[in-house]
Amino acid sequence: MFFDLPLIPPDWTAATRVLRRDPVMKSIIARVGACTLSTGRDPFISLVQSIYAQQISTKIATTLYGRFAAKFPKGQPTPRRVVTALSGNWDDETIRFCGLSRQKRVYVLDLAQHFIDKKINPRALAQSDDESVIEALTAVKGVGRWTAEMFLIFTLNRPDVLPVDDLGIREAVRRFYGLKERPSDDELRSIAEPWKPYRTIASWYLWRGGATTELAPTNQHE
Repeated sequence: MFFDLPLIPPDWTAATRVLRRDPVMKSIIARVGACTLSTGRDPFISLVQSIYAQQISTKIATTLYGRFAAKFPKGQPTPRRVVTALSGNWDDETIRFCGLSRQKRVYVLDLAQHFIDKKINPRALAQSDDESVIEALTAVKGVGRWTAEMFLIFTLNRPDVLPVDDLGIREAVRRFYGLKERPSDDELRSIAEPWKPYRTIASWYLWRGGATTELAPTNQHE
């Protein structure tokens, strides 16, 4: 790990208490149960996985990332190992087998180099506000706001992130709130207003409440 994990998993009881004020959220929470969102992901690996997830389903991304990770000692890609592998040690066939397009290979290489050069410092990110984290991460090629928001949610567990570009969230809101079409950015923010300051937890419940691949965290724009 690049930064210390909390000894005690987060307690989201206060968050669910707030979210239950929304009747739709109350119903989803009753069906899903307690929120189990917690840290435990290596920051570099988390970002590599997010790059893998761009423009493909979560199921396929998980399979391809598994192939990639298996090529490293103990299944543990590190920034230096990745640069060595993708800068010449691996042939084109191996790279294709691991599901890295030419573009995603460039993205993963640039990400690894940012870690090596300490342009991304996980301990510093853990102490930065949300927008500063987004600014630092989006300096990497291929890392847009959605990827940075997934990092805030699943790696740093920031409580009030609303990933408006996430298709899973939009579709879940359309379905659970009885809308004819997926909400616009402004409509989604308006619906999410009562969820503050726990929009991350609301998003987690929307993903889990959908319980389908289509409603898993998915962004088709990056």
